[in-house]
Amino acid sequence: MRTVLMVAEKPSLAQSIAKILSKGNCTSRKGLNGACSVYEYTGSFEGQTVRFKMTSVCGHVMSLDFIGKYNNWDKVDPAELFSKAPTEKKEANSKLNMVKFLQVEARGCDYVVLWLDCDKEGENICFEVLDAIQPVMNKGCARERSIYRAKFSSITDTDIWKAMNHLGEPNRNEALSVDARQELDLRIGCAFTRFQTKYFQGKYGNLDSSLISFGPCQTPTLGFCVERHDKIQSFKSETYWIIQAKVFKGKDSPLTLDWNRVRVFDREVGQMFVNLAKTSREAQVESVTKKEKAKQRPQALNTVEMLRVASSALGMGPQHAMQIAERLYTQGYISYPRTETTHYPENFDLKGTLKQQANNPFWAEEVKALLSTGLNRPRKGNDAGDHPPITPMRAASEGELGSDGWRLYEYITRHFIATLAQDCKYLQTTIDFNIGKEAFSCSGKTLISPGYTAVMPWQGIPLEEAMPDCERGDSFTVEEIKLVEKQTSPPDYLTEAELITLMEKHGIGTDASIPVHINNICQRNYVTVENGRKLKPTNLGIVLVHGYYKIDAELVLPTIRSAVEKQLNLIALGRANYQQVLQHALDIFRRKFHYFVDSITSMDELMEVSFSPIAAIGKPLSRCGKCHRFMKCIQAKPSRLHCSHCDETYSLPQNGAIKLYKELRCPLDDFELVLWTSGARGKSYPLCPYCFSNPPFRDMKKGMGCNECTHPSCQHSLNSLGIGQCVECDSGVLVLDPTSGPKWRMACNKCNVVVHFFEHAHKVQVAQESCDNCDASLVAVDFNKTRTPLPAGETQHRGCVFCDPVFQDLVELKHATMRHSIHRGGGARRGGRGRGKGRRGNPKKPKDKMAALAAYFV
Repeated sequence: MRTVLMVAEKPSLAQSIAKILSKGNCTSRKGLNGACSVYEYTGSFEGQTVRFKMTSVCGHVMSLDFIGKYNNWDKVDPAELFSKAPTEKKEANSKLNMVKFLQVEARGCDYVVLWLDCDKEGENICFEVLDAIQPVMNKGCARERSIYRAKFSSITDTDIWKAMNHLGEPNRNEALSVDARQELDLRIGCAFTRFQTKYFQGKYGNLDSSLISFGPCQTPTLGFCVERHDKIQSFKSETYWIIQAKVFKGKDSPLTLDWNRVRVFDREVGQMFVNLAKTSREAQVESVTKKEKAKQRPQALNTVEMLRVASSALGMGPQHAMQIAERLYTQGYISYPRTETTHYPENFDLKGTLKQQANNPFWAEEVKALLSTGLNRPRKGNDAGDHPPITPMRAASEGELGSDGWRLYEYITRHFIATLAQDCKYLQTTIDFNIGKEAFSCSGKTLISPGYTAVMPWQGIPLEEAMPDCERGDSFTVEEIKLVEKQTSPPDYLTEAELITLMEKHGIGTDASIPVHINNICQRNYVTVENGRKLKPTNLGIVLVHGYYKIDAELVLPTIRSAVEKQLNLIALGRANYQQVLQHALDIFRRKFHYFVDSITSMDELMEVSFSPIAAIGKPLSRCGKCHRFMKCIQAKPSRLHCSHCDETYSLPQNGAIKLYKELRCPLDDFELVLWTSGARGKSYPLCPYCFSNPPFRDMKKGMGCNECTHPSCQHSLNSLGIGQCVECDSGVLVLDPTSGPKWRMACNKCNVVVHFFEHAHKVQVAQESCDNCDASLVAVDFNKTRTPLPAGETQHRGCVFCDPVFQDLVELKHATMRHSIHRGGGARRGGRGRGKGRRGNPKKPKDKMAALAAYFV
């Protein structure tokens, strides 16, 4: 029997698709990577009985990066990244072992059906999967087709079976367009980012950003925000005057009239018109116009409109809204949420989709009315040829979806129902008046038929007082007429919704990447999100954009990136050559980069005005090993130490507190050690500022503290304080934290495992001897007589924390409270547990104690 491997983009999708295609009769098992399951069943394929295996990846299998040596910021000229630096595809998440997992499942398979998301990124992942599995699949005859592509837009029985019965092929051109975008963004972004980050962070201490990044899409996005900021700052308010008139007839409420001249900017002229109007005590009706108007129902929903509404009406950031939409899609509640299309195909089952909403109490009445009177065909929109508009695919309740999930689902559903409803109709009445020789008017709206606003009430016609019955020639009494002074006001900061509109208009990013670019400028501290989801640029964001304008405006204007996006789309359509587009774009940006480097002083002049020199920032903390003067600790991101005398800056671990470590010094370079801690419930370890940035031994990497240092005799090193291999990760060593007493602990120098032990002990030391059973270093513990937990009142004991029964109840495993990863680099770098490879060789993992410690997981 032949075997068909089917691969989806997410584990939840694989489960849903397998359940539909097997009609619930499939077995499941966990894959070797623990993250993806495999669903197996027997069925029919291409006229034969086969065994199906359905599994998934977790997004992209591979990611693009430079080869190892070109990732060293200190040794590589950023200009080399445009052409000389070779790139390679690496596993996107090495912990998942996705390539090995796919190869294990694909071995012996005859066919593959790719169920990746149906967009350009999905096509790209198709070929990542194929590159992994084709070498191990069975080789059929040359004419036999073995690779199939499923095209679908929702996780419903109908759509999945339709896709299975109409399999196509993956699109190589769309995959290449993604490859081109990835390489352009990598080379251009890294070159500019590395140069300006190193240049400015070495000069200024309060930039408050760990990375001064540049991105071909990110920077124009920031440019829109700063452009609005500049308009606000340069705005000069002007005084103007309007004439306000109130009239009434009989016992009716007074009418406030609008002046037909609208406003004047000269007070004396305005007063002249008031005086002319005041010559009459009556307002004569010149005309009464009644016109029936319609407010059009919305077009079908696409991604950009959904993100706009989520931000402006629901208060959700674009990134958050997109994550919720993807979850709703994978759970089968809505159709595919990444689409540019606002037009339903002729064969779309609108009535069947609407029927599913007939029992929801929030809109059942409107749905049943539409079903009984007949659907109104949705307005003609744009057919981008990708996916149908975003549509609810099955009924749901708030209890099923949770708060934010329900709010987004509710909007999507109401929008869908509204597209099938009638337009909102109302009567607009306008009355024109003359007071003296000045013309005034007032207007009002009266609802005729709510149409689609019955289900989208926030777009309804507001209730207004009825206009008085009158006709031409009628007179109203003038109650009041006066000149009112007002001020012109500046525009407000861009909202996320307005920014999304600008990005779409100028072709910056795609429907899938727009949320990412907006999130990036927030994460980089270039803008802050204010009340009303308004984006206010920070000093850093403003100075960067102004600097780009001074050097090369095209770096921040949307024109070049928009042109590149058009070229990438031509690659996807098969109408442009991948290599030619890539080289042409890189040539342009390489020239711009060289000019930017030569002209960086223009941006630096702006930086000098807004930020303080690094030597003027921070507080004295520890002594430099070269000049023995105090170095200053700079807390603003990225936190670092600076010696103003030597003009040297030293990196520190991020996202924690730094303090002096007992005035102890590194035996290698005489720098005073500092202690990094993530808090009372977290980890802490000492480090040498110089060694942290300049690894002293070949088996060390940048960003390693004393708990990873392989110095053979230093009392703070891994060799002196390392106890045993981590009980959870394969590459870490549990290291004694000598500062943790009396609540002693040892912590893994790779992951966030913390082992608490020997509380209230007077002294805890790592002995030279090792355990005969597990090769862990023995620990010597000294308790006070009054608080000893040792048997028979003993105060001292030496033993293995993993194997010694005396220590059995004195050890507790926890996970440290960590805000972010504490290491920048560093993979496995020890030959043993870190207590000296040459002395003891490779360790054994503690056996029995591992199970005991695992029971303490919290």
